[in-house]
Amino acid sequence: MWRRAYKPAIFLLCLLPLAQMLWQLSSGALQPNPVEALLHGTGDWTLRLLLVTLAVTPLKRLTGWRRPVLWRRMLGLFSFFYAVLHFLVWLALDRELLWSQILEDLTKRPFVMVGFAAWLILLALAVTSNLWSMRRLGANWKRLHRLVYAAALLGVLHYWWLVKADVREPLIYLAVYAGLMALRLPWPPGGTVMSPWRRSL
Repeated sequence: MWRRAYKPAIFLLCLLPLAQMLWQLSSGALQPNPVEALLHGTGDWTLRLLLVTLAVTPLKRLTGWRRPVLWRRMLGLFSFFYAVLHFLVWLALDRELLWSQILEDLTKRPFVMVGFAAWLILLALAVTSNLWSMRRLGANWKRLHRLVYAAALLGVLHYWWLVKADVREPLIYLAVYAGLMALRLPWPPGGTVMSPWRRSL
């Protein structure tokens, strides 16, 4: 009974940040700059859920607890969900769909460029995170999904270049990322690294 409740519980937990942001928006708690607050909130949760997704395999290796592997695909897709929200808030609310400004940002502002590159990677991973794509792509599916490590690093870099001066939070994310990458090294030597969005069969 409890095992069946895990996935719905994780699903609802992943929606809580969105519910909190919507409540804060409706109550005026995001003033004086609600657009900036939404940008930061959706961006933070994109990166947090991406790092949680990357933590699944190290957690299994360290504890032997296999159940989080069943949640990995859902966590990865929720990371992309918040990335889409982040992108839409930037397009529609921050840049107000002014395409000249949007194109200028995408070509001249480094932190926007690396953030968009990370978003494109997450888009490719989300679109192919299904059994049909796994069968269709074969061995190339694993190669494609290893790009999630690059997406996470680009996400950290996007945050770092965005804040410019106070880099304490990006440094925390970078430290977590570096630790997770170290834990994902083949263990024992000669082992294989599992794709973080692979669906358990």
